[in-house]
Amino acid sequence: MAAPQFSPDLQNRYDQLSAALPPLGLMVYGSVHPKRVPVPGYDSGTLILIGAASTFWQVLSTAPEGRDNRPDPVDRYSRRVIERLAHDHGAQKAEFPFGGPPYAPFVAWALASGRAFTSPSQLLVHDEVGMLISYRGALFFDETFATPPPRLSRSPCASCAARPCLSACPVHALVDEGPYKLAACHNHLDTPQGAECMASGCIARRACPLSDGAGRQPAQSAHHMRYFHRP
Repeated sequence: MAAPQFSPDLQNRYDQLSAALPPLGLMVYGSVHPKRVPVPGYDSGTLILIGAASTFWQVLSTAPEGRDNRPDPVDRYSRRVIERLAHDHGAQKAEFPFGGPPYAPFVAWALASGRAFTSPSQLLVHDEVGMLISYRGALFFDETFATPPPRLSRSPCASCAARPCLSACPVHALVDEGPYKLAACHNHLDTPQGAECMASGCIARRACPLSDGAGRQPAQSAHHMRYFHRP
């Protein structure tokens, strides 16, 4: 696959977009040049993957979506601010991992970025935020512009001897090479013993050494758990 030709007049596009994300509680989770790494949905241009930063919950709590007591505040906030980013930075399209079906192929894009990998449990692990990974959207640009290379040359799991993502779950819902035992997980969350996961997030995801990099607030994890484990 031929390397993409970067547009010199767009040299600052990535830096400008990256600088606009922190005030929104967001950060770049990766990028893809479809001419270099084929992905579903696009065959050229630049795709920037955007996810929650450590300040996401703090920012959301002061946003309209975080105070109006309506459903889906995380998704509604993400859609509003990322669509605004698309407008302000000249993106041709904003993509989201919610709102389907059909759903945008975020897992394929994440793996193609070289910054997310398949963990032993088959859940995604990110090079910076570990298994507390939360893609909030993506921006597609027709133009091809330079982006930083991946931080790692191989999966961080390759050098993780302890593999706590497999041993931390009290009901062994996550097993080597999968599949994810969803029923066992939900059954556990229905018991008093599942209260810690409901209040602070999945124990196995938090056990990943890289998950410390997410700086995740327990209230944010509790919110996600309530949506995951609905009655």
